Amino acid sequence: MYRSRTFRRTTLSLGLAAALATTVATPAYARPGHGQPTTAPTTAAAPTTGQVFSITDRIAREVAGTLANPSARHRIVPAVTRAPLDLATAEPGTSLAAAVQIANREVLTAKGLPSTGSSLLQLRLADPQMRAALDRGATPLVTAVPNDDTSTSVTAYEPTGRAVQLDPVRLPARPVLVVEVDTATALPMGLDLLRDTLTANGIGSAAASAATTSATASATSAGTTATGYWATKVTAIQVADVKEPWIKGNAEIFNLVGGFGLDGKVKVDAVQMPYLDKANQTYYPNQLLVHFNGYKYNLADVVMMEDDGDTNYQALVKALVTALLTIIDGGVYIPLANAILDALPTSWYTDDPDYVDSWYTLSKTSSGRINGAAGNGWMTVAPYFVEAL
Repeated sequence: MYRSRTFRRTTLSLGLAAALATTVATPAYARPGHGQPTTAPTTAAAPTTGQVFSITDRIAREVAGTLANPSARHRIVPAVTRAPLDLATAEPGTSLAAAVQIANREVLTAKGLPSTGSSLLQLRLADPQMRAALDRGATPLVTAVPNDDTSTSVTAYEPTGRAVQLDPVRLPARPVLVVEVDTATALPMGLDLLRDTLTANGIGSAAASAATTSATASATSAGTTATGYWATKVTAIQVADVKEPWIKGNAEIFNLVGGFGLDGKVKVDAVQMPYLDKANQTYYPNQLLVHFNGYKYNLADVVMMEDDGDTNYQALVKALVTALLTIIDGGVYIPLANAILDALPTSWYTDDPDYVDSWYTLSKTSSGRINGAAGNGWMTVAPYFVEAL
């Protein structure tokens, strides 16, 4: 059974690791165009807490009301038992369809995504064990994923509109359908926005920056030779079990990989980890996480994050640009993970955080098993040489 890919800060899943015998300095922050260091910039304002939940909760009531119609129930329920249902395709021409159309635009706005983006609202079965009861004709309750994992109850709705309070820990005997954001669709949209905006501000992909740098400059990068370049490959990764409410669905994991580009400016790459499905299961992705061909120094930092439905990508990229444009290359590597973390709104660390954990000072020679700082996860990395064509 698939459980959430949502990992809480209070039980950090993957850790601060790969400490090298390398001298690093405390980051110096300065206003763009000024040489004097100052305090770290104020972070971008966080989106209103629960904004996405207020939308999905409203649609949960709409779906529950629609299920009062036996014909609609006989169309929707079997579809959901097979796979999550795109609510934009459910019951066309009805009041539910109109409500979903409005709600989808609101969700795109709440997540800082283009208004022309894909449909993000979906309906899924809360737990596969509930399928048998639905097959016997049971009428399900409908709920939405709350933004607060510490909630003492979950509100679900009867087809009559009556609210029912459910235990967030104990799986209910009655089947439940869940309205949520399709994070598998939202994340690529968000990362495209992230990459485009960072690049437009001169702090995008280090590899892309290296491609536009002269051949002479490229030859002096930390990880490049005449025949290729060095990268860090994740050969295995595992996260520990985290007790989650039964209502939680899948989240999508991504990493912000930061270092100094060949031009001395901060560069950030976004790397997705779509395979990270289950806790206490080892994955062997052989995924390249850090590409050193675009870096001035033989060091990079990694901040792991997730989208479990409420991540606002516009707020994230604004915060990153505000913070990272102020960092000055003083001729020695300074950790960028702290600057990235300082840029995040504080609400992303509480209730339903989007931050997972960080790795500092990964180098092109980093290898072996790296345990998490909290002992809740680990990954194995190895140097990998990417040969030129």
